Amino acid sequence: MRMLLHACCGPCSLEPSRILSSQGHDLTIFYANSNIAPAAEYEHRLETLRTWAGQAGIAVQEGEYDQDAWERTAGRIGKAAVSEARNRLMQDASSGETAPRPDDCADIEAERGFGAFGALTLDEAAAISVDPEKRAARCRACYRLRLEEAARCAATQGFEALSTTLAVSPYQYSDIIREELERAAAQVGVQAVFEDFRPFYPEATRRSRELGMYRQNYCGCLLSDAEASAERAERKAQRKAQQAAERAAHADDRAAEEARLAAKKAERAAYDKKQARKRAILKALREK
Repeated sequence: MRMLLHACCGPCSLEPSRILSSQGHDLTIFYANSNIAPAAEYEHRLETLRTWAGQAGIAVQEGEYDQDAWERTAGRIGKAAVSEARNRLMQDASSGETAPRPDDCADIEAERGFGAFGALTLDEAAAISVDPEKRAARCRACYRLRLEEAARCAATQGFEALSTTLAVSPYQYSDIIREELERAAAQVGVQAVFEDFRPFYPEATRRSRELGMYRQNYCGCLLSDAEASAERAERKAQRKAQQAAERAAHADDRAAEEARLAAKKAERAAYDKKQARKRAILKALREK
């Protein structure tokens, strides 16, 4: 079938395009990602995709880059989550319930600018993620915006089927992606082809690194960037705590070993002193 493959980036396109092509589909990649910010990041990902697709002989079309449309949909949900997170943190702070931040977290990107969301601290970014339902709702709105655009393109240009590379990432909501893909395709009368590509993510990672492709460290939207920063800071804090615990445990082991060696040395010294006394007594007896 002639298939339009919605793609979020180059690395995530590797395995889905390989698998779908092997199934006999005639692919054209559609880059529709108004969620990606800033604009320079959007262009970097698109350039990476175009470079690889050109080498692979796969055509690439670009959708409309409309951040205002994203902010009116998924962004609106994100703003509500930010506002709620800030209020919750203020309430916790006023009641004295705010947990102390690890020192190393305070040193990492203490405050960042996130466009329409203002400046987010890492505490605020972390707080946004604590409600999985709100995060899933934001992502659903984002998927819907992009997949509906892809579906309209597929119908307009006579493609028979629509699929997406979003389903390769273990960090995405696979079930929601399937629902939104099928919903968008049904609206315009094209066939939705959903495959769970997540088992192939490690291979996609390996291949993209081998090819020297640019690999982003956040999904795309400004809030995902903030959340990823908070998660990296938390992981760093956890590693630091683990290393401190290991050093403390090793210090106890070293202290115990030093005590054992000191006791053994003292025991040897006492033995040598006792033997010296014996030799002195024997020598005195022989000299009589």
